[in-house]
Amino acid sequence: MIKGLARMAANRLPKLLSLPTRNLIRNIISRRSVVTTETGAVLEAPQKKGILGFAGAAFAVTTGVTIGSLISKDVASFLEENDLFVPSDDDDD
Repeated sequence: MIKGLARMAANRLPKLLSLPTRNLIRNIISRRSVVTTETGAVLEAPQKKGILGFAGAAFAVTTGVTIGSLISKDVASFLEENDLFVPSDDDDD
């Protein structure tokens, strides 16, 4: 198997080196995959969300951080009221 791969690479290497680099790069970049139906028809590209997607992500992050801070504040006060965790003055050093 390795001999076959080496032979195939040796056969294709002169072809690759003889092509201009610009065409080689263009051929590599131009290979794109498309989504097709069962019959072979090419489907349209999906629509981009634009700024609405960014606004939704910003809203989700802001909401998550706010709810997380409120929960952690309540848990910290519960732990301190029940003397489960009380920060000491020595920890500030």
